[in-house]
Amino acid sequence: MGEKVAAEGNDLADRERYRRKLHDCLDGLRRLLAEKRFDRPKNLMGLEIELNLAGADGRPRMLNSQVLERIASGDFQTELAQCNLEVNITPHRLSGRVLDQLAEELRTGLGYAERKSREVAARIVMIGILPTLNADDLTVASLSANDRYVLLNDQMRAARGEDFVIDIQGVERLITRSPSIAPEAACTSVQLHLQVTPGRFAAVWNAAQAIAAAQIAVGANSPFLFGRELWRESRPPVFQQATDTRAPELQAQGVRPRTWFGERWVDSAYDLFEENLRFFPPLLPLCGPQDPLRVLDEGGVPDLAELILHNGTIYRWNRPVYAVADGLPHLRVENRVLPAGPTVADVIANTAFYYGLVRALAEQPRPVWTRLPFTVAAANFDTACRHGIDAILRWPRPGRAGGLTEIPAVRLVQQELLPLAAAGLDAWGVEPADRDHYLGIIEARCARRANGASWQAAAFHHALRQGLPRDAALAAMTRRYSELMHTGEPVHTWPVPWAAGAAVVPAQRRTAAGGTVA
Repeated sequence: MGEKVAAEGNDLADRERYRRKLHDCLDGLRRLLAEKRFDRPKNLMGLEIELNLAGADGRPRMLNSQVLERIASGDFQTELAQCNLEVNITPHRLSGRVLDQLAEELRTGLGYAERKSREVAARIVMIGILPTLNADDLTVASLSANDRYVLLNDQMRAARGEDFVIDIQGVERLITRSPSIAPEAACTSVQLHLQVTPGRFAAVWNAAQAIAAAQIAVGANSPFLFGRELWRESRPPVFQQATDTRAPELQAQGVRPRTWFGERWVDSAYDLFEENLRFFPPLLPLCGPQDPLRVLDEGGVPDLAELILHNGTIYRWNRPVYAVADGLPHLRVENRVLPAGPTVADVIANTAFYYGLVRALAEQPRPVWTRLPFTVAAANFDTACRHGIDAILRWPRPGRAGGLTEIPAVRLVQQELLPLAAAGLDAWGVEPADRDHYLGIIEARCARRANGASWQAAAFHHALRQGLPRDAALAAMTRRYSELMHTGEPVHTWPVPWAAGAAVVPAQRRTAAGGTVA
């Protein structure tokens, strides 16, 4: 979302013209696909991480413009709220010691950003939702100074016609209202990009959808919002409700939300872009000067700017991306499932798990999505968000018998998905030492049934038992999280107690969403 859009000098009323331009772009995409004009495979991946700014007290700090001025690097950008930043890692080839290289670049970049943040009494916190946020922190006044954010907020408000409502029943219940989309800024994520050829796009996207629940189960890191303990990964319901332009009547009619998992397996990237035009009215009807069909007729490559802009206002958890680089068009699958954090090691472990697994599943002779109904994949995603590492998923039985079985997420990951991920990383040419180290972190999380969300919940309840009031307990937990995050040790090794003489909270006593969520 960091791309700047100038609001002045554009005719926002001419939606019919914009719609016609969108359909010209879609026709241009169809022609590009038919003419096989896309870039050849380069095994390129990219990584973006959204970050929070907090003070020494653990509370959010609305200082991204000051921090970015000090960082002075194009790798760091604004995000929706002034307490957010985004860091972009240069694309890498998936081979060799790429995982260690990514980890080193992240440590260096985040370390530099942390030093610059401290100059204005702020800290970098890599976490799915900052636990100390409250509703007053996320208002229209807290949006970053970027024309796109203001315009997007205005258009979403106008489309909805009333306050946005967040109503989540988790371990506890949260009901809150907002006149703006600012609560969306609570959600900070990791975005994993994979450049693919048109012929491989559908297999990679379908595989990414199938494993989204497993990604969440092992990587959940967002159990709190506005002082309430909700789902183990609360970002998806928060994001959906904070961007929901549908009035209740439209929801009752089954109109699709702009943040959604999807509703079917696809046969090509075209399917997703076509759905975007068919289902979702434009929010930012800004027309550029280029005529995409004329550019194609003249042998050029169109930028499809309107299609790209529209695509950016539809928040699929696995999003199709069209872009032009060095005069050649290419396609990417953007995986938006994972929360940020907890540590660089954890982020790279999640990255290794995803890229290895999506490669292996995309190349299976009998793909998992031919055996897993899409509705079950979507239900698995919801279940994993609610229960995190304690989730029980439905998955195809091994062998020829077919059918589905219920299986704990940790057992599915340990017995089936980790070996597939290892094989996938081998197919990419990743060094075995990198493969084993980072997938070993996922294995250890499963063995200990511990991830960022379970640590946050256990540490919060530990602080409550120490006698701290709720707000103070959340702040103390957040400060402790920040300290441990900066040690770099993966989250499954983090101790829960930090006061002298405190007893360790046994794993079986960790409060889980299981059994308490409707």
